[in-house]
Amino acid sequence: MRILAGLAVALSLAGCTVIPDARPPQDLGTVEVPEPVPADTALAAGVMPGPAIETMPFAGFDAAPALEAFRRSCDKILFREDTSGLTRRVDWQAPCGAATNWSSDPADFFRSQFETAIVADGSAFATGYYEPEILGSRERRPGYEVPVYAYPSDLERAWPADVPEEEREGRPPLGRYDENGEFVRYFERSEIAGGALEGKVPVIAWAADPVEFFFLQIQGSGLLRLPDGGVMRIGYAGQNGREYVAIGRPMREQGLIGEGTDYPTSMQGIISWLRDNPGRQDEILDLNKSWIFFRELDTEGPLGSIEVPVFARDSVAVDPKFVPYGAPVWLDMESDVADGLWIAQDTGGAIKGANRFDTFWGNGADARQIAGEMSSSGKAYLLLPKGTLARLKQ
Repeated sequence: MRILAGLAVALSLAGCTVIPDARPPQDLGTVEVPEPVPADTALAAGVMPGPAIETMPFAGFDAAPALEAFRRSCDKILFREDTSGLTRRVDWQAPCGAATNWSSDPADFFRSQFETAIVADGSAFATGYYEPEILGSRERRPGYEVPVYAYPSDLERAWPADVPEEEREGRPPLGRYDENGEFVRYFERSEIAGGALEGKVPVIAWAADPVEFFFLQIQGSGLLRLPDGGVMRIGYAGQNGREYVAIGRPMREQGLIGEGTDYPTSMQGIISWLRDNPGRQDEILDLNKSWIFFRELDTEGPLGSIEVPVFARDSVAVDPKFVPYGAPVWLDMESDVADGLWIAQDTGGAIKGANRFDTFWGNGADARQIAGEMSSSGKAYLLLPKGTLARLKQ
């Protein structure tokens, strides 16, 4: 959502212009994620026809929310390049035009406008994410002491002097210029939590609980429940450029969670351990050097990578090199709750490779439970505008 990789949209925040890099990774180190297919794009991984679109069981699911999610995406996908190599902007004109005024059976919309395709062998793996709701305040007050920082004005991209010219490929790293004018890496989590940005970077809100805020940062967006009962929605603005560490892995290795302990290898298990061991809380959280900066949102839902609000059970995060943004995806997973139509509207730092999906479940206790436990294999069928496969064969 967060959220949000490869986003080429400038955001005005705290008096500076920034381009978010990526939604934070969703992998907590509590599940074994399959290795990505060794290919750069869907086209390189191989694409073949899937089942006839008429045979897809759309009737057994509510296609109306998926149609609405697709409509919301059209203003974006009609004007951006597809990095998967599968579609062109012109390919989306017909389905987007049809979606605008579609008033009959939503399932018929997908049958009439799309054809199914299988990328690589179609073997899929899905996790889940959600929009956390935690206690927060617009002003600092007793019990609300964790700063929610806006994007820092001194966080920028440049090449450090010790990187030779011949090695300067791709985007420069994130960092800052120190007092000597040298470009150095940005502050890591422990330094920021220790006050390195105090008085230097705008604070848009204050969170009550450092553990809950840590997990909100991992999700990349969330709701702050204010003392007056109101709600403030915050969304991903950028990241400090430091290493993301899925804390579940070292916790497992240290025997803190998992087999032989009282704490399951899940988000809930990690939180329980942190609550029961407050003396080591900072030590464990600081293993993850990444820190997420936020902006306030006034949207209906959190924003996905294409700057479109995402909604529960309709939006899925993908690797855009393997799934075009805006494309419908049919998932048939071992965990039946994830079965059905999803629209690719988001991405994430841990969502890499063919048929890797992160399903969005909204907010609230049920969403948190489902997302925290979602780890399922299955099959994925990509829906492409009709005629795409024939063109790719030429």
